[in-house]
Amino acid sequence: MSRIYVVSTADTKGEELAFLSERIEAAGGSVLKVDVGTRGPAVAVDTTGAEVAAHHPDGANAVLSTTDRGVAVAAMGVAFTRFIRTRNDIGAIVGIGGGGGTSIITSGMRELSLGLPKLMVSTLASGDVAPYVGISDIVMVPSVTDMAGLNALSSVILQNAASAIAGMAAAPAQEVAHLPSVGLTMFGVTTPCVTAIAERLRSDHDCMVFHATGTGGRTMEKLADSGMLKGIIDITTTEVCDLLCGGVLAATEDRFGAVARTRLPYVGSVGALDMVNFWAPETVPERYRHRHFYRHNPNVTLMRTTAGECRAIGGWIAARLNACDGPVRFLIAEKGVSALDIEGGAFYDPDADHALFEAVEEKMRQTADRQIVHLPFHINDPRFAEAAVAAFREISAE
Repeated sequence: MSRIYVVSTADTKGEELAFLSERIEAAGGSVLKVDVGTRGPAVAVDTTGAEVAAHHPDGANAVLSTTDRGVAVAAMGVAFTRFIRTRNDIGAIVGIGGGGGTSIITSGMRELSLGLPKLMVSTLASGDVAPYVGISDIVMVPSVTDMAGLNALSSVILQNAASAIAGMAAAPAQEVAHLPSVGLTMFGVTTPCVTAIAERLRSDHDCMVFHATGTGGRTMEKLADSGMLKGIIDITTTEVCDLLCGGVLAATEDRFGAVARTRLPYVGSVGALDMVNFWAPETVPERYRHRHFYRHNPNVTLMRTTAGECRAIGGWIAARLNACDGPVRFLIAEKGVSALDIEGGAFYDPDADHALFEAVEEKMRQTADRQIVHLPFHINDPRFAEAAVAAFREISAE
């Protein structure tokens, strides 16, 4: 039977844990109370901190015997993650935490499949939650007040959390007609291209479009690794620019790793390789202050990549694709790689584009399965989208 896991450090958040559990049960949920504290719980729980700690690879003492709080929190995070992997009855999960509890609980939540309800009530939820959410679908709820005993506001917040998680658990996602799923990457400056590709594929594919913001590419590749995708159309590889040039929407070094591991049919391209992303203008590193910028909005500043940077970017991508033994087609948009990189556009720079294309040509080892395709179109030209779809249908039918 699936249950709603209610997780907290019951030594310091016991009152809140008990209240939240009671409210979920009142809403019809079946609850399992899990303690991830390193001291004795202040309320009754179903799974003790010691039981969770025993899942640490070095045993419970690695978590419970240290007097260093930072070490204990990190160790409990490892133990809770491994504990979660052993469970087969989680229908939903809700956590309550301050700094330490949020770190521990979300580390386990990130192990769970996408779509399974995950809700974290946290004192940190109004700040930068990227380290806690990662590429998961955790819903972060600000606790507003610190959790040091119930008060008039925290009880309302926890009641709302109880209603939310109970509702999520009681209303499983509706089944839809099964179609093979394909992952696509998109940015605002490649939207016409990716939209046109999705429209052409939607009749016989489930098109999952990911925003190429660093987490988007990582999420797409996680789904590929998990077997949820049947192919990838990676039009917008811009996250590599931020990785190599210090931008804020960076890929990891494992970008394209899932393509190599899974050998899925892969169509890639040079979308938005003309730009590096920063936040507001004052956040741009000093070493770049003399460069050519475009203010996308008050909070996003784009920097045009130089010919030297484009050469490095193209070489890096080619080297990663050389490790891919599945069917690969890499499309070169000869008339421009983004909405800004077009004749008369803010980032139009044929020399930089040529350096990019030349680096891909020089570094990629072409085979019968791994090929570069030059197209005399701008990336947002409908004919480019048509060619991308044709290439994908060709290699996915093999």
